[in-house]
Amino acid sequence: MRPLLIVLLLGSLLHAQQPAAPKPKPRAYLSAEEAGEDFIIQGEYTGKLGVLAVGFQVWAKGKGEFEAIAFHGGLPGAGWNEDRRPLQRVQGTREAGQKTVTFHHQKSIVIVDGRTAEVEENGVKVTLKKETRTSPTLGAKPPEGAVVLFDGQGVNRFPKSKIDEKLHALQEGITSEDTFHDCSLHVEFMLPFMPEARGQGRGNSGLYLQGRYEVQMLDSFALEGKDNECGGLYKIASPRINMCLPPLTWQTYDVDFTAAKYDETGQKLVNAKITVKHNGVLIHENQELPGPTASAPHKENAMPGPVYLQNHGNPVRYRNIWVMRK
Repeated sequence: MRPLLIVLLLGSLLHAQQPAAPKPKPRAYLSAEEAGEDFIIQGEYTGKLGVLAVGFQVWAKGKGEFEAIAFHGGLPGAGWNEDRRPLQRVQGTREAGQKTVTFHHQKSIVIVDGRTAEVEENGVKVTLKKETRTSPTLGAKPPEGAVVLFDGQGVNRFPKSKIDEKLHALQEGITSEDTFHDCSLHVEFMLPFMPEARGQGRGNSGLYLQGRYEVQMLDSFALEGKDNECGGLYKIASPRINMCLPPLTWQTYDVDFTAAKYDETGQKLVNAKITVKHNGVLIHENQELPGPTASAPHKENAMPGPVYLQNHGNPVRYRNIWVMRK
């Protein structure tokens, strides 16, 4: 074989053996000022089509691509009749240099500009206005006797935790020094805006009761509300309703937790149970927890356990965390 041909073949083999360069990690934004034009469009819009109240959610998929879904009766948790059968998803694009997104669905055209959604159907035009919802329990004060774990004003009972000075909030991946049996818990959390991320890579974290049982945190705004999405109990139960608000919104979990019960030999007699309100709306009621959820740092036993806020590689922030023992 000719020497030049040998050199070329060896070069081709070496090139083929080189591992592919890793894809860049999707960028995460923690402020609206940095998030860009797509963030302005994303959100919730409400109004009436004739006598029918409707809610309209638009989520950003990155690079000017969007998906929208309409709800009869109003937004989830605010009028929607919870009938999933008529729900349909439509795609829209923000063209380069444009500040609006157009969605086409059957005989309807919807133009969204970040303040309003202009709907035209069969020659009739209606304007839906953007709505910014907040949880009714946002800023809830701890009752007398509660254990305050973090208040942003000096109390921080999460050893080795890091604080986001701009947001006066805790960063992900923290475990409380206090441990708990039966209790009620309040936590506020903010999910990052990650328009080019998908699935479990989109603002992922989790609240683990006793370091064993997870209530998932994930940017699931305008998605279906599965057991691995925001408010889900992984592989146990989906939330009754998807109450995830848009990213960069402070959200709340209010949880009533009943620990598993054991006999003197350590044999479990009764499963743990959990009731969860997401942004003030009931999404789980007395749901049994047959065992620890995935990635739980603590095994299930009769001992009390800590509050654990998971680090899943995304910048999620937390504040106003307190627990009331029962």
